[in-house]
Amino acid sequence: MALTNHTPEDKVQQIFDHIAPQYDQMNSVISLGTHRIWRKNVMQAMTIKRGDFALDLCCGTGDWTLALADAVGPAGQVVGLDFSTVMLKQATAKVRAAGREDRITLRQGDAMHLPYPDNSFNVVTIGFGLRNVPDANQVLREMARVVKPGGQVVCLETSQPTNPIVHAGWQLYFGHLVPLMGRVVAHHYQAYNYLQQSTHRFVSVHELATMFRDAGLVKVHYTQFNLGAAAVHFGTKPY
Repeated sequence: MALTNHTPEDKVQQIFDHIAPQYDQMNSVISLGTHRIWRKNVMQAMTIKRGDFALDLCCGTGDWTLALADAVGPAGQVVGLDFSTVMLKQATAKVRAAGREDRITLRQGDAMHLPYPDNSFNVVTIGFGLRNVPDANQVLREMARVVKPGGQVVCLETSQPTNPIVHAGWQLYFGHLVPLMGRVVAHHYQAYNYLQQSTHRFVSVHELATMFRDAGLVKVHYTQFNLGAAAVHFGTKPY
């Protein structure tokens, strides 16, 4: 894969356009299938309820969007937003197969500048996308802006283990094995090398919690998975 565009935003979008067809398969390979368990645990911990209006940012191929649609039920609505039209095509096929067109709207858009008024959603989520945006603080401010007072902002993201021994194994796995798996399984070494680099550069769980508070959210807390390889952060918009 040759990255012909030059801006960081163009580069990231081109990467996700290229890996979209193999994205689900690679997620399962890289996380050894545990990403489904993470998402299930997150859904159980969220405050989402029947009839809610939810926004799923960087929705990718739509797995979390569909889980949110099941949670809100026929009376609720979910918007899945992503900048990659190729990813959204994959999500559209999943939504149709699940028969959820009545409660899911998929939209191409920029998480940095959400096309929604203040206080629009009961829940706003982002899964494995915050580390790939140009300005994570700006995205968190936008998430806090469009969620309703009392509503919840949730981020599920890769993280870095703090235990030195576990961290060494994590570095070997993500730094060397993941790009190789990307070459073998998805035929995109460069794309998965970029994704492991974005994981290494992303903030710690403590720093991300501070960013949640700086965005104006309260009741901020987080849970780590797989010895710190991933984490979910929760925040609530004050009344």
